Amino acid sequence: MKFLLRCRPETKKPPTGKKVAIIGAGPAGLGAAGVLLCNGHEVHIYDALPEPGGLLIFGIPPFRVPREGVREGVRELAEAGAVFFTSTFVYCGEKPHEHEALLLVKQYISLEELVQKYDAVLITTGTWRSRSLNVPGEDLPGVYKALDYLFRIYAHQLGYLPKEKVYPTGRKVLVVGAGLTAVDAALEAKLQGAEKVVVAYRRTINEAPAGRKTIETELIAKGIEFRELINPVAFLGSGKLEKVRFIRMRLGAPDKSGRPRPEPVPGSEFEEEFDTVLIAAGEEPTPPGKCLGIEFNPDGTIKVDEKMQTTRRGVFAAGDVVTGPSLIGKALGSGMRAAAFIDEYLRSTSAR
Repeated sequence: MKFLLRCRPETKKPPTGKKVAIIGAGPAGLGAAGVLLCNGHEVHIYDALPEPGGLLIFGIPPFRVPREGVREGVRELAEAGAVFFTSTFVYCGEKPHEHEALLLVKQYISLEELVQKYDAVLITTGTWRSRSLNVPGEDLPGVYKALDYLFRIYAHQLGYLPKEKVYPTGRKVLVVGAGLTAVDAALEAKLQGAEKVVVAYRRTINEAPAGRKTIETELIAKGIEFRELINPVAFLGSGKLEKVRFIRMRLGAPDKSGRPRPEPVPGSEFEEEFDTVLIAAGEEPTPPGKCLGIEFNPDGTIKVDEKMQTTRRGVFAAGDVVTGPSLIGKALGSGMRAAAFIDEYLRSTSAR
């Protein structure tokens, strides 16, 4: 994430007098800032977390994305004139009630206010909400979202969250899912002292989003068990998690993702003791909320046109909040493309 500024400082274009607010300091927001600064615009970046970087700092382990590289890129942007407003939650409509970042938020500002203050606004708030399995017992103590589990551990390690807010890691840990978040959560549980870590996936290792090689080298080779073709159907316990009820699965015809559809095998249920479950069933878009006539797609992503502008003039969106969960490079590129369209928009409005 170094070299976020898309020009040398001395080659920045002259100031345009235009101000842009970016909501979200993850890859898309930081990538957009680097382009906008080079085009001479004033850039203010708002983020709910206490330092810029988003999931690169607070959700992904440092062995996968070195934090100092992210921080170096942020310093580069700040030296070029970017202004960061951290621990600041931008909301649209009602103030939020459920968001892990609220643990670290110190102030709130409405999207309506930013639209009034700035010449353009870019929303890059990503996908911070984890999907639920919607099975009985999911609200039992001991059952957590894997991303929330990682976020709290890293926020504590970075000195932003007290130890008592970190979700405890039990002796027997089940991770549900087979993407990178599941892999990272399983590795972290092992580091946190779990005696047994099992990763359960409803398909096979060949369909795992993290890839067969990653699972073999990062999980299985390190003593973490990977079980195929099982799916939890209930979390059981009196006051806290004690057992998980599973059902065995088989692969059927391809579904809309192109992968074989996992189908339950009738009568194949079984139970096993676990005291911690980490659910990594994917993430959902987390826009600031609903207001200003901004429209959404059926999957909850923000609706944008071919120039990445929302249905509210002057408000743009980029990154995972538009595309759904993606890799870092794709989100970074999305932010940079949006910045080019914002630059075009600002120059066209100046010419009127």
